[in-house]
Amino acid sequence: MSYKEWGDEDNPRVLICVHGVTRVADDFDAVAMIMQDHYRVICPDVVGRGFSGRLRNPMHYQLPQYVSDMVTLLARADAETVDWLGTSMGGLIGMGIASLADNPVRQLILNDVGPTLNVDALARIGDYIGEELQFDSFEQASAYIRTISASFGNHTESQWDKLARDVLRQNDQGKWVKHYDLALAQTFKATTPEMMVAGQNLLWAAYESIRCRTLVVRGADSDLLSVDTAHKMTQQGPHAQLVEIPAVGHAPTFVNDDQIKIIRNFLLNQ
Repeated sequence: MSYKEWGDEDNPRVLICVHGVTRVADDFDAVAMIMQDHYRVICPDVVGRGFSGRLRNPMHYQLPQYVSDMVTLLARADAETVDWLGTSMGGLIGMGIASLADNPVRQLILNDVGPTLNVDALARIGDYIGEELQFDSFEQASAYIRTISASFGNHTESQWDKLARDVLRQNDQGKWVKHYDLALAQTFKATTPEMMVAGQNLLWAAYESIRCRTLVVRGADSDLLSVDTAHKMTQQGPHAQLVEIPAVGHAPTFVNDDQIKIIRNFLLNQ
């Protein structure tokens, strides 16, 4: 597992930041630059993404594998407690960790994700994950990333450039391609409606087991995390605090100061 680390390695306060399904550790550069004054910040590339390894069996690209990998990362971090910021898939992994007995998670931020996820939104995401696309120029590839990421909300040109550059790479032929294993799509394609229901039941059971201080951040225009689910999360399990970010869908990127302030205020103002 590849990961980026910021701040004092001897700082006992550790913040783990985990990205969404097709994103990478670099998503949290802006957060880490600010929070490194208070935390040792660790941002991993989840297996199959970025610079982390690829799995021989793509059917293992599922939450149990990710949670197991993160348990190993936590052991390497050697911290008594950690705070967790997880976007989408990274939030589900955080829920899994925080639901375990004697887990080290002290504070949990779930970015636009919960135990119940909109089926149509998952289908939208699943449609582009496995597309094998190659682009002759970075400009063409960047335009594609910008199109599929439109729900992130308004960003500057330089921010869009970074959001694209982080998840693209050049192959041996000089073509720009996605910086993740396209086989990630196989688990999406193999998921039946019955499996979806069973999975959501397990996620709610996990959420009910969480006891740490929890914040749910929802993009006000999100098509993945519904208003009803977000409010239900404030009434069950850890009784999460809820913040909605206007003019943003799935998911807030935390590259703008006003969004980073939400994280900073929750984590530091207890």
